[in-house]
Amino acid sequence: MADCLFCSIGAGEVPAEKVYEDDQLFAIRDINPVAPLHLLLIPRKHIATILDFEDTDSALVAGIYRLAARLAAENDLSDDGYRVVANCKSDGGQTVYHVHFHLLGGRAMAWPPG
Repeated sequence: MADCLFCSIGAGEVPAEKVYEDDQLFAIRDINPVAPLHLLLIPRKHIATILDFEDTDSALVAGIYRLAARLAAENDLSDDGYRVVANCKSDGGQTVYHVHFHLLGGRAMAWPPG
């Protein structure tokens, strides 16, 4: 999608600090981190919200969670834990309408997240 920030980052048209990429997914450091580790895990396929996942996207969703576990382990978060969050639409806090998951760790997380 031409006017999508994350599509442009994935295509290399907009700079970002990529920490991982393959043909399906990429991960970048969040520009406004709320934890010592705050990464965004983003599918290359443009999907506006989690409401727009299709049955054929099941492997993609599983891949996102496998990548979260891998990046958490690489950043020594497996023992103490971490959080994976996907925001959906405006009341859910979504600001970029391209599905992405926040990987947060390196500090204790509060509940409810607010």
